[in-house]
Amino acid sequence: MTALPGLATPRLASPDLLRSVFRRHAAGVAVITAAQGEHPVGFTATSLNSVAAEPPLVSFGIGTASSSWPVVSQAEHIGVHILGEHQSELAATFARSGADRFAPPTTWRSGPEGVPVIDGVLAWLVCRVVARVPAGDHCIVIAQAVAGDPDGAGRPLVYHQGRFHTLGD
Repeated sequence: MTALPGLATPRLASPDLLRSVFRRHAAGVAVITAAQGEHPVGFTATSLNSVAAEPPLVSFGIGTASSSWPVVSQAEHIGVHILGEHQSELAATFARSGADRFAPPTTWRSGPEGVPVIDGVLAWLVCRVVARVPAGDHCIVIAQAVAGDPDGAGRPLVYHQGRFHTLGD
């Protein structure tokens, strides 16, 4: 590989290169939830995207080795929660392996379609899963919004350089 004028010598693509590049990409923070019977699962996601307005579609990635994957892989509906700057501890809890994510201080309720809905978020959606696309060690889930609430108060939580931030940071 040759260096481009004014740029450093490019590195060959690798998982480390991808992680290093995306540490520089600021992303909103969401928690994705699902339930199988009485057993809610959830995880922190920074890969949430708006896909289309008509029909209203979103997508997110989930690792197939994730503890939430067995439930998400079978769920007909999932919850999408946009976290506020006051929820960095909640984001950390849902990102931590082995954590009891739905135990106090997390407050939640069973929402539309039986999906766990977390209280106090900036906005949430319940979505019907329409596709699961294998993507390496992850799966891209595409889901259509069926209900939600955009009216939470506050400013968004952001993930950048491996840490949670507020817009004022």
